[in-house]
Amino acid sequence: MSTDAINARPKVVKFNGRMLFLTEDTSLIRRQLEAPAEEARALEDELAQRLLNDDLPLVNNISTDEITPGWVCFYYDETLGQYVYVGMREGSVKKDEVKQGGFAVVVSGLSKGCGSSRETAPYAEKWAGIQLVIARSIEKIYGQNSQNIGLLTSTDFGLIERIRQGEEIQLAEFTNGLDPIAQSIVEHGGLFNYNKARLAGEISPPIIELGLPDGRASDTSLKQRPMNIVEKIIARHAFVKAGQIGVAAVKPGDALFAVADVRFSHEYVTPMAESLFKQALGSNARVTEPQSVFAFRDHLTFLSKVMSPKHREMGLLEKADGLATTQESFTKAQGIKLYGGNAEHGSEAICHNAVVEDLALPGQIVIGTDSHTCMAGVLGCFAFGVGSTDMANAWYTKDIRIRVPETVRYVLKGTKRADVAAKDVMLYILASDYMKTSKGIGKVLEFAGEDLQNWAMDERATLTNMSVEAGGFTGIIEPDEFTLDYIVKMRGLDPEEVRKGFIYSDTDAEYAATFEIDLDEVRPMVALPGDPRNGIPIDELPQEVRIDAAYGGSCTGGKMADMDMYATVLKNALSRGKRVAPGVHLYLQFGSQKIKQYAREKGYIEIFTEAGAELIDPSCGACINAGPGASQTAETVTVSAQNRNFPGRSGPGKLYLASPYVVAASAIAGKIIEPDEFLD
Repeated sequence: MSTDAINARPKVVKFNGRMLFLTEDTSLIRRQLEAPAEEARALEDELAQRLLNDDLPLVNNISTDEITPGWVCFYYDETLGQYVYVGMREGSVKKDEVKQGGFAVVVSGLSKGCGSSRETAPYAEKWAGIQLVIARSIEKIYGQNSQNIGLLTSTDFGLIERIRQGEEIQLAEFTNGLDPIAQSIVEHGGLFNYNKARLAGEISPPIIELGLPDGRASDTSLKQRPMNIVEKIIARHAFVKAGQIGVAAVKPGDALFAVADVRFSHEYVTPMAESLFKQALGSNARVTEPQSVFAFRDHLTFLSKVMSPKHREMGLLEKADGLATTQESFTKAQGIKLYGGNAEHGSEAICHNAVVEDLALPGQIVIGTDSHTCMAGVLGCFAFGVGSTDMANAWYTKDIRIRVPETVRYVLKGTKRADVAAKDVMLYILASDYMKTSKGIGKVLEFAGEDLQNWAMDERATLTNMSVEAGGFTGIIEPDEFTLDYIVKMRGLDPEEVRKGFIYSDTDAEYAATFEIDLDEVRPMVALPGDPRNGIPIDELPQEVRIDAAYGGSCTGGKMADMDMYATVLKNALSRGKRVAPGVHLYLQFGSQKIKQYAREKGYIEIFTEAGAELIDPSCGACINAGPGASQTAETVTVSAQNRNFPGRSGPGKLYLASPYVVAASAIAGKIIEPDEFLD
């Protein structure tokens, strides 16, 4: 196949259709969707002029949960186009309205596509007829997924009027600023077309300027540049050519393919990736080196307990069950290890917990079809989330495209207060202006500081897990003796073999920014409903917040150290004759069967039960509105130890984020409180 045959994308793009402005005023969204044909143009003129006059507030932080809510993701074909944006706030978009409205361009504010790595979101837009997404800033994974499937994106608002005037736009305007690989993917109309040309030898990724390990380099001074830990890991894994892996050095902005050590997916995504895999490579396609590929049934384990009657009537429970069945069949045929159900009910493990407990090692590259793959960065590996198309390609090529990211370094000074957990520190970081203004998008967050030596591995993992909530590429912490001890005890591996993967940042490595966080100043935090970046100290809540539920679970809040925190608070409460407040549900969910066994051995099960908690076996559960703890009504108020609280993600209610200490203490008090009185 020739490059010309593969490259079907025209050099000039014409947008034939309407423009949808996603505005803070949801009544304006309704007007656009309901406008008769004769009024639609006049309304579009009005909104475009208001935008030009800086008088049209656009919605910021539209998450992938809003573009395609969890239940929509049970589909993975053109049906997605019927449901695009049905999770938008205030129910402002209904089924089929966008698809039937003839929209070609959609416009919104900052941080478009934040949250989950689900590729169903841009696919839904594309299958609804959207050709171009314009936003003030675009999240890293969402943007890459869009490129992979041929959906154009831009942050250039100057395009709006040009498109409305019927101007044809050069494709080059949508590739400006992209790295060479991303540019070529856009020009080829998507990743599969690009890889067909690549594997056929029609095109090649660019040669890294800094040279090869044998010393050949175009610039010797560049070859010797100091690197941080992520740059070193990428350099070691860079694909040069068949049989040759690794380059001397890389720098931010370099585009390359890097070989992954661990590739994993879960039942929400595996069927879609399998479908793409076979469409591109044929029904007999085989996964390369399946021993480094893993699958998890961990997201929808308890869906039947919370699915609404409406969604049951739509046949969605059967569709969801079908995802797990399809995944099981695929893994069996391909020889892939599946972490499935457990005899005690629930999942064997949430994927992220298992990857840290069982699979990832320092110095490795780990990719998974979930945005919280970055949790494994706690082990000193480069771990990040990818979409279905990226994973389908990686199953065959074993490598993943990377634009070497910039890194932001957070140095934690001082000592964390006794009533403060890693979750509070992360909410404090996310609430900074740097993160709120989208400067964190696509960047690695590297955490350092002497006090980290005193933190449990699980507490460190909270930092890396939640790095993606700022739009970050990933989070990472350099490995130390505590890391080594953790891995050896958990897996029984040879310490010296594990130590071979230890990599450290050079002392003079370059960073996009460096921030010092005074841990002594961090107080118990809470993130207000709507976004993890809405953090404030609890004592600054404008009014008392009564709660209906408290949820301690998910990959972020269901770890061993989290169980320690829940148990500390609840044990102290019981000693004072207090239990979970009347009318409040406290749900505690384990991240893996190993974590449940740990709680059992520590005597926590009895404490939890006596205090009135409702225990749930491992699964992602309430965090994705697929298990006990998810809200059922808009009036429900929940405080949760999970990682994100985008609108509708965990049900229609109001969701506050907080530490395990705060979650347990608030369950006892019946309202959000600081936990200090239960930590004596």
